[in-house]
Amino acid sequence: MSHANALTTIQSLLEQRILILDGAMGTLVLMHKRQEDDYQGERFKEWSCDLKGNNK
Repeated sequence: MSHANALTTIQSLLEQRILILDGAMGTLVLMHKRQEDDYQGERFKEWSCDLKGNNK
């Protein structure tokens, strides 16, 4: 399956159901060395607890 086909398949599945993607995603997120503000963004800026590292 090509990358484009895989992406199309995933997008189609996401429209139908919740997907659980397993793999090194947490490691990839951590490699970007994000700060707390990056995790909270505008939507969660007033969140009551830290979100940094809550990507598992």
